[in-house]
Parts: sequence; C-alpha cells; structure tokens
Amino acid sequence: MTRISAVDGIHRRYLHDEVAERIRDLIRAGELEPNSRVNELELAERFGISRTPLREAIKILATEGLLELLPNRGARVPAVNEAEIDEMLEVIAGLEANAARLLAKRITDSEIADIAELHEAMLEAFERRDEARYFTLNRQIHEAMMRAAKNATLAQLYAGLSSRIQRFRYAAHKTPEQWQRAIDEHEEMLRLMIERDGEKLAALMERHILGKKEPIAAQFGAMGPGRAT
Repeated sequence: MTRISAVDGIHRRYLHDEVAERIRDLIRAGELEPNSRVNELELAERFGISRTPLREAIKILATEGLLELLPNRGARVPAVNEAEIDEMLEVIAGLEANAARLLAKRITDSEIADIAELHEAMLEAFERRDEARYFTLNRQIHEAMMRAAKNATLAQLYAGLSSRIQRFRYAAHKTPEQWQRAIDEHEEMLRLMIERDGEKLAALMERHILGKKEPIAAQFGAMGPGRAT
C-alpha cells in the first residue's frame, strides 16, 4: 500500500478547508483505512493545530461522505463494499465522459502541453515499475482533465466520489495485459485531446474507468459485503 510521508505543519492555523484537504490526502493514500477511527489528538499534533479547526474539517468531510460521525465517539472512515465501489465507478465514468465532451471545446494548448508532460512522466514511471509515482501521475492526469472541462459543479461532484474510492481505484493490482491496456488508453486520450474529439474521448473515458472494475473486484471483492474492500 502506498504510504505518504508525515504532513508538514499547517502555518495558517484556522483554515479548516486546508485541514480537510490534508485529511483527504490521508484517505486517498490509504493511511486512514476504511473502518479506522480518526485520532483527533494525533492529527492535531501532526498538523500543528488545535482541535477546533480539525473538528470543523471533520464535519466538512462527513458531508462529503469521506468520514462518518459517531455519536460521542468522534469519526471514522466508512467501509465501502464491492457493490458500492461498482456503483461509484459507474457514476465516475459518466462524470469523466461528460468532462471529456466539455474539455474538447474548452481545453487550451497550454493545458494539453501540461497533461502531455504528466503523461511522459507517467510512462517513465511505468517503465521503471515505480507504482507509487505511476499512480500519483495517473491521478494528476485525470484531475487535470477534469479541470480543463471548466465546470465547477462537475469537478465538485467528481472530487467527492473520486476521493472515496481513490485507494481502490489506484491501488488494485493489474495483470500485465491490464497495465498495457491502461497505458494504451492514456496514449489514445492524449491524441483525442489534441484533436478535440469530444465524443470519441468521452467513449474512451467511460470504457477506461469501467475497466477498473475487474482489477478492483479481483483484489478487494473477496472480502464480502458490509466489510471494507
């Protein structure tokens, strides 16, 4: 499992939005696992803040579904079962397909160049079998494409759902054939972005996201319904 290094102290203390983003990073990286309790004292010390902005951040994340509030017992990361992952992937596939149609009309040459740079770095990580860097760059490409769609509502919906299953989406082990297919699809994504072909890009994005169901199910599905997968 990919781990992240200790989080630097937060200097602007009462910005609970920044605290919430730090906790999202912990959930995305799998450091806060499904069913794990949030240790407020430990996180407050780690971030260098008081517990007041931390609790405000926890409330924000609870509204997003990333944390679950427990009566008089703090909060925990909710469990996600295989059926829920499948449902969220179906919605994410639709969101990324819609983003593809929009970005084909709105993406700039500069944004394409930035994505191409991330793509080349991702290919290098793939060749070195550096999974941690590969997955980070892969996520950054998808997020950059979402930003290029320039639709704040779409981006907000995507961010909430993607954060909930990011650990599963990017940590599931792939067969060599699945690895190669993912790389080939990313090559095609870049080509279609350059051509501004929104419909073909939308179809590819939907296929690309739904294709993650198989490796996720293979790795996490055996844990059964009602348990963290």
